[in-house]
Amino acid sequence: MVQLHVKRGDESQFLFDTTGDVLVEELTEKITDIYNGRLKVQRICSAPNEKMKEVLKKTTEEAKALISKKQAQANVCITMGMVKDALDQLRGAVMIVYPMGLPPHDPIRMEFEGIEDLSGTQAALQIIEKTDAQLWWAGKELKRTEKLSNYVGKNEKTKIIVKIQKKGQGAPAREPVISNEEQKEMMLHYYRRQEELKKLEGDQDDSCFNSEWADSRALKRQFQGVKNIKWRPG
Repeated sequence: MVQLHVKRGDESQFLFDTTGDVLVEELTEKITDIYNGRLKVQRICSAPNEKMKEVLKKTTEEAKALISKKQAQANVCITMGMVKDALDQLRGAVMIVYPMGLPPHDPIRMEFEGIEDLSGTQAALQIIEKTDAQLWWAGKELKRTEKLSNYVGKNEKTKIIVKIQKKGQGAPAREPVISNEEQKEMMLHYYRRQEELKKLEGDQDDSCFNSEWADSRALKRQFQGVKNIKWRPG
């Protein structure tokens, strides 16, 4: 399987497993569904009123954990099935609190029914419509009519970082050559190396006075042919 680390801008979103044979069109739609589905779960988890908060507390924590960005750190790939499971858990918890159902215009009910009105909200800016979604890798837009393997090759054990964004936003920023963690490791390595060199320098400064070249009479003895003469007791 080809593993994709999906990001929006520089922000990690989730891991997704696919094959090199997949059409970019299909891949883009699947990734967009998961991306928007995660946003829906997060909105529902942050919406409960006071009455629902206690009952939903555990459920919202479990639902958020299921689609969390931390799953990428744990090397767990997200599927649309996991997003649906999170939504089903939340639906079940809401039914416990409101067995007669939520009012028609309740934001949570509208979210479940897919008729939420997010116009004028920050949440609306995060959503990407499938028709407007683009995937980018290594500074290139992945064309929908191509196969993924046309870009990443036939190796099914490849892992790449793809960025999802809306059409018309231009190329996203390229990934740094080294990660933040690698940069920290390198800085620590160079710091330790400098400390070692300083210590060696100090040791050499102390021992240099015992060296032959530091003896002011060594050159004179060499010209007089008396270098390395050892005296024996008579």
